[in-house]
Amino acid sequence: MNKLLLLAFLFIYSNTFSQELFVFTEPASNMPAKALGVRDMNGFMFEKDGKLNYHNMPELMLSINKKWMIHAQGFISNRQDGGFETEGGSLYAKYRFFSEDGKQSHFRMAIFGRASKNNAESHQEEIETMGHNSGFEAGLIATQLLHKLAVSSSISYERALDNKPNYKFPPMQANSATNYTLSIGKLMFPKVYTSYNQTNVNLMFELIGQRLNGNQKSFLDMGPSIQFIVNSQARFDIGFRQQLYSTMERTAPNGVILKFEYLFFNVFK
Repeated sequence: MNKLLLLAFLFIYSNTFSQELFVFTEPASNMPAKALGVRDMNGFMFEKDGKLNYHNMPELMLSINKKWMIHAQGFISNRQDGGFETEGGSLYAKYRFFSEDGKQSHFRMAIFGRASKNNAESHQEEIETMGHNSGFEAGLIATQLLHKLAVSSSISYERALDNKPNYKFPPMQANSATNYTLSIGKLMFPKVYTSYNQTNVNLMFELIGQRLNGNQKSFLDMGPSIQFIVNSQARFDIGFRQQLYSTMERTAPNGVILKFEYLFFNVFK
């Protein structure tokens, strides 16, 4: 009986939520309650002079219950001296406060927050607390699922602080920003769902933008990607981030993102 319940749960989880697991943004939905997830993000970003920046961001994710989820993430890169250095980390929390379920559809809303510590040099006008700036971010996410199509959008406030101990935030730069995203994902395969261990293939397209509050400079990026979910537990993402326009200084806006994620169900009782 327990095995049948687990199979039913995995079937529903994979079929319903797979196309909501975006590559560049987080949806309003959470992982299954009491699940533990491990994720590793690898960013290969290209600077204007042709130099390749590598960023590695290992992440541990915990779903406390169906409403609360927390992440702990580390920042490692080769940008400062050419060798790999640990530059800091962050804590992220998300609270899903609204859910409306229908037949083969649902709507979710959540609030989120991130606090980050980074010791690397500040080298661009763009504010990014996930890997570049010490600081914090808080925002709102809304996600709509309609059968095999998911649409998600977010807006957030982000504030940069000094990258202690050696780097103060440049006083002539804007130190806060408004971020906005739009993500669309579609389940392409399987066409007919018969088993939880079928590999799911999702295609996604995301828009990621930022507007600096102090001087109104802005950018907009696009992020097409493909995603594979195996046995409803293992996830592989391949995405490409490309700047569409920018009026601010950005060191390496374009590049390839590779992600791996694995879920452990019912880890906590």
